[in-house]
Amino acid sequence: MKIVNLVLNSFINDSRVMKTSSTLLSIGHDVQVVALHEATLEEREKVSDVRVHRIKLKSRGWSKNKLVQIIKLIEFVIRFILLYRKSDVLHCNDLNGLFVGVFCKLTRPKIVLIYDSHEFAINDVPNQAKFSIGLKKWLEGSLIKFAHSVITVSDSIANEYSHLYNIPKPHLVLNCPAYYNQPKLNLFREKFDIRIDQTIFLYQGALSKGRGIELLLETFSNLDSDENVLICMGYGSLEQLIQHQARDNNTIFFHPAVTPEALLNYTSSADYGISFIEDSCLSYRYCLPNKVFEYLMSGLPVLTSNLFEMKRLVETESVGIVAESNTVEGFRQAIMDSLAQDYSAIQENVFEASKKYCWEEQEKVLKEIYNAL
Repeated sequence: MKIVNLVLNSFINDSRVMKTSSTLLSIGHDVQVVALHEATLEEREKVSDVRVHRIKLKSRGWSKNKLVQIIKLIEFVIRFILLYRKSDVLHCNDLNGLFVGVFCKLTRPKIVLIYDSHEFAINDVPNQAKFSIGLKKWLEGSLIKFAHSVITVSDSIANEYSHLYNIPKPHLVLNCPAYYNQPKLNLFREKFDIRIDQTIFLYQGALSKGRGIELLLETFSNLDSDENVLICMGYGSLEQLIQHQARDNNTIFFHPAVTPEALLNYTSSADYGISFIEDSCLSYRYCLPNKVFEYLMSGLPVLTSNLFEMKRLVETESVGIVAESNTVEGFRQAIMDSLAQDYSAIQENVFEASKKYCWEEQEKVLKEIYNAL
């Protein structure tokens, strides 16, 4: 089949879209990623044998005014339809991808749509207005009826979609990395001159609000000793705050984001992985972040906030500690509780979990969906 894997970003570090494309290519399909063009990127290229086409928009450089953004979307829809309406399957990533896919299907009804929702789309940002949530719910509810199959990234989101839209429970494909027997490295200790007797807690990912970063910085800037240190690795709006705290505290370090190919080498250089997502929107409440699986694949026990999906994973697999509350005291207690555990025993559980929570297991569901078409 001729499959277009559609994503409305510039496709730079979208590991899920890449893994999906590689899986579909491996079972004999003609797969192409279609994304948005950016001035510094190639319009057409191959990434690990997957063809990529980034569509150029005349309106791309215009302002970010909401009305102008709608014009950009309309231009993308028109260009996409002209180029890809003869495809067999459109694998639509996220709600904006489904929007484009449905308009393409309306011009050629025999196209099959697969909706791959990477988050709980209708409430995906903190402090979202009720009008925005209602509008997205109406939009997604209208569009999802055109999808042949729906895929989500956590069981809670799958249950919500089934309940909200009266559809069969969506397929679950967790956002796990490919299995890899990652060796233990010491890149952080070497770069920051961290002593062997100091325990490294790592936060990696988007450095933005809603992820507990401010509370983590407060926690690690008020420790009684320097035995435990925090490394924040990634990029985002809180970079400057982290760098400022790192200058003032010998227990906090900043590391810029690294390439996907190098990620696990750096992750394995820590002792614990942190995912303290705040319960500030439904998408966060129901999340099961890829960073948790990256920590496990790198051999790290995890510390998570008390959100249902992460709590269930950590406690079912016995791979870390769940903080009782998203507060400085809650985080500090989670750190102390983690240090009281038998690290070797927990790490054995982590190694076993990494064999289960890997892309090789998740792609089985994807193959079943496409083999049934």
